[in-house]
Formats: sequence, C-alpha cells, structure tokens
Amino acid sequence: MGALLMEGATPESNLPESRVLIIMTGGTICMQPSADGLVPMTGFLENAMAPRPSFNDNSTPSVKIHAYKNGIKLALDSLRTPPSAYSRHIRYGILEFQPLLDSSSISSMGWTEIANTIKENYHIFDGFVVLHGTDSLAYTASALSFMMADLGKPVILTGSQASIFALQSDAVDNLLGSLIIAGTFVIPEVCLFFHHTLFRGNRTTKVSASSFEAFDSPNCAPLAKVTSLGVDVNWALVRRPTSIASFSVAKYLDTAHVACLRIFPGIKPEMVDSVLRVPNLRGLILETFGMGNAPGGVDGSLTKVIREAVERGIVIVNVSQCTNGFVSPLYAPATALGRAGVVFGHDLTTEAALTKLSYLLALPGCEYSQVTAKMAVSLRGEMTEMALPSFSHPAGSLDSAVGRLTAAETAFTALGYAIRNGELRTVREILEGDEVNHQLLKRADYAGNTALHLAAVGPEPLVLRDLLTRGASVHARNRAGNSPLYLAEKMGNAECVRLLKDAGAHLWLDNELKGEGSRVPSRGASRPVSPDRTAANGRGESSEKDGRGAAGKGSAGVNTGAGVGGAGGGGGGGGGEGNSHGNGDDDGKAAKMGNEGRIGPVGAEAEPVRALLTGDKGKIVG
Repeated sequence: MGALLMEGATPESNLPESRVLIIMTGGTICMQPSADGLVPMTGFLENAMAPRPSFNDNSTPSVKIHAYKNGIKLALDSLRTPPSAYSRHIRYGILEFQPLLDSSSISSMGWTEIANTIKENYHIFDGFVVLHGTDSLAYTASALSFMMADLGKPVILTGSQASIFALQSDAVDNLLGSLIIAGTFVIPEVCLFFHHTLFRGNRTTKVSASSFEAFDSPNCAPLAKVTSLGVDVNWALVRRPTSIASFSVAKYLDTAHVACLRIFPGIKPEMVDSVLRVPNLRGLILETFGMGNAPGGVDGSLTKVIREAVERGIVIVNVSQCTNGFVSPLYAPATALGRAGVVFGHDLTTEAALTKLSYLLALPGCEYSQVTAKMAVSLRGEMTEMALPSFSHPAGSLDSAVGRLTAAETAFTALGYAIRNGELRTVREILEGDEVNHQLLKRADYAGNTALHLAAVGPEPLVLRDLLTRGASVHARNRAGNSPLYLAEKMGNAECVRLLKDAGAHLWLDNELKGEGSRVPSRGASRPVSPDRTAANGRGESSEKDGRGAAGKGSAGVNTGAGVGGAGGGGGGGGGEGNSHGNGDDDGKAAKMGNEGRIGPVGAEAEPVRALLTGDKGKIVG
C-alpha cells in the first residue's frame, strides 16, 4: 500500500484534503489480545492509527471534525494521512458504536444503525469507511446496497482476518486502501475492500475463514485493484445514480419473515413443507443444484409443496449452490420450478438474494407481483445485466478537423458547444453509446469542468436533466473547487438549481471557517451550508467562500469555449496552475480561443461564467 503514499512530503504541503468518516462497528480488526482471548477495544484512533506514519502525518494544530449520531452533534478527534500518490490528504475521524457489534450476531437493526449514521453525516463527508467483522461482512454490504437509494458517494466496508495489533496482519492494508479510495475517487456504490481489491458489495461472498484473500466476487469483476502503480479503477463497471432523486435510506429490512433452505440429495418434501409453513413466512431463498435444479420428488410431491406455497403468497427465489454461474431453465427440473411460480435469481449470491428479498418485502405497498418482478431484475448491480453496445467516435475524421485534439477531446468540445447552445438532440447524439463507460460524463476540461458544470450555467434545463439521468455526478468539482450546484446558484438558474438539489446536490462551507478544521483546501468541506449563508453578498462572494478563486482579482480568466476541449487555445490570468493556454491580465478579461469560439458574450455579462468555471489555484469554493 506504500505506493499510494508519497514519501518525503511535509505536513505543511499545500495540498487539498478530503474528509472521510470511519464508522467502527466492531470486528477482528479492532480487537486486542487479553487473558480471555481477543476482545474489542475502544480508542481505535489514538491507539491503532495515530502511532502509524501511514495514517498520521503529525500535522499541527490538531483538528476537531463534526459528526452526528442519533441527532447529537459530536466533535471528533481527527488525523490526516500523508499526501497520497494523487496529491491529496485524507482527513478522517472515527465514530465508534457503543457497544461494538458482533458481526456474527448482527441483525437488520444493526444495518439500520449503520445506514442512518451515514445518512446523518452524508452532507459532511466525501466518503465513508465501515469497519466490520468478516463473518457477516458480505451480508451487511449487500443489505446496505439495497437500503441506500441514489447514493452519490463511496461507502466502503472492510475488516481484517487478523487484528491490527498483530505482527502479521492484513488490517493496515485493508484500512488504508479503503481510506484512500473513499477520499479520492467518486465511486457511488456500497463496496467491499479486501486484499488490495475493491468489490461491488452485493456481489461478494466470503470464501475463506483464514486466508487474507477472504472474499471473492465470483460473477462480477472487481471495481478496482490496488497495485504498485496506484489504484486501477474499472470505470466501465462503476454504477451511477440515474434518477432525479436525493440520497435516501430505507428504514429496515424484513429479515424476520425470510428463510433460506439448501437443497440436498434425498431431501423430503415434508422437510421443505415444514419450513414453508413457518408462521408469517413471506419469502424463501432456495439454494439448488447447478443451474437451478431440484428433485421433483416422487410423483412430483416436492414441486407440489413449492407450488402450494407460491399460491399462499410466499415468494420463492431460486439461486445456485455453485460459487460461479447462474440459474436457468435449461434442464427439466429447473423448468418445473419455474412453472410452479419460483423466481429465477440468475447469478445472485445467497447473501444478495436474502437481503434483496428482505428489502422488497419491507417496502410499503409493494405487492407480491411487484416483489417477484423486481427480484428478477437488477436494482443495484446485484445481478448481471445484458451488456450495452459501446460506440466510439471515428478518430481519423475528427482528429484531422481539429489538429492536435484527440477524438475524446473533440467529442467533449462538441458536447460543450451543444450544451452551451441548449441543443438537447445533439447532446443525446454525442452521448449515444456512452452509457457503458461514461467516458464523456467523467471527462473534464483543463479547468476541471465536467459536462454537468457546463449544463448548470447553460440555457436549457432539459439538457441538465438528461445528463443527470445518464449518471453524471452532482458532486464533481472543477479546479476552482466549484460544484455544478454552486455555479447554478451563482448564475440564478432556478430550474437547474431545483434539478440538482432533487438529484442530491448540496453546498458546502469552506474549511477556513474558524474552528472547523484545516486551512488546507478540501474536496469536501467541513459541514453543509446554513440557510442564512446562501445568498451572494454583492462583492462577488459566495455562501461557500470569501470570493478568492471566484470573481476576485487574479482569477484565471479562462473562457469556457476553450475549456471544453481540454486543449488548444484558451487564455487565463492569475493562478491557473497550468489551466490556461495563453495570456490574460489580473482583471480576468475575456480570453479567446484561436478560432474565436466562446460561450456567452465577452465583457461584463461573461464575467460570472468565466469566474465560476475557472478560479484561483487550489481554492475550494462551492
């Protein structure tokens, strides 16, 4: 994990920092030896992390960060990592559950407590790391993935096979890797990180009781791998929220009325029937042979028992006992189960099938037909979906038209102009086939502006809506530290502001507020904006910043028409940190592309857009 941290960096280095909340629920990772064996210990930050240079750059002064638990505001001690290979510090604090939970005895109440803690602190931190015992880690990861809807930030669960205090342990690598990924990459999923590998949480299962490589995702490739070169993210697999909705948490999962039964050779129909007649049973996960096969029983008696249970309104889901593979009506026994009303779970793990069914049964007003229909489709990436075709723009013709620009840069430039002009149809044509890899939605110009930043100041809210439903992140920030919502607020685009807020966007206060923490710029500041600080104050200042890096003198005056291409032309003033190509004065006067392309008029009217989309070196504004 040392490749992720930069050697020789000083604590005073002026680098941005992200904020991550560690939620410690218990598990082997936080245990220490005692006369009675391993027992959980409190004070994990002070005793386990502070003494280790990988977790603590010894920066001063000490910083308190705020967090919430059950509606109570807490001031947590925090530490900061040395700069990572991505030139960023991670500042973090730990919220310890009292008492610490035993992973082997965790229930839906524990999952609700974890989910609600994340919900309470969602607007304060950039990401979350949950420390958890390994016995039920895959169940918790699956459960949280269904409980959390429209998630826009990373939630990473991890633990260890040996205590962090043991001489030979996997704890440090697992925890440090989780911290760096949660504070560096916008991977808006519930994930599980173990043995240098980031998995989608609801595709995992525990495969070893002792090996450091304890978890696997048999039917889904990892989302990321940590190597000596850094973190290699498989962005093509990363899911993004595609609905106009804020982050929300389901109140509970109905695990009390769901059972799991493993078919074995010679199983008697009476055994299955006794399980299916448990009082108030609403659902059953049936683990079958191979591709979904089960014995029909003499005269079809077992199939009859299952059919009668379906007729009584019990949802029965068929999943395979095999680690790899899926269920399918390829063979006659599986076909018979399908005809009896059993739902095919495709390549769901048992953990995902059980928690998904519990989630659906807990939804208010969700009828039997709706539950069975949703069990057969992917809600959170828990089962394999048919792959969408991916199209790329022809490199030759586009490159020849604009010289040195690559095909991707040219496509992004064209997308920027289409957004500027409010051409919804053109935007859709350019994004055709981009649903798989989201390359254009992830791309940013040399000032760090994504397509959503440009749409936030554009003339057509329907373009913004289209980008949001395609998975564009509302939490992305440009080099000036501005979020799309901040730009929309400053431009007075009321409809764009409403759409972004509906999609879960929120404003931040700057970290330079007295007593709120480090004076180093942060990707995610210390706490959300208060209602009385949302209006501009007439000096170009915002609710999130004192004007430096926004409309003040010395701001880089990079014209957005040049920025969208990511190369060629462009100009800028003050401290662009390599963001501009050309010269500009300290007043941020209009800078023009070589081809005279620009967005908006040059002059006083263009000042707000230009200032918002560029800004001073490293300053976080919105």
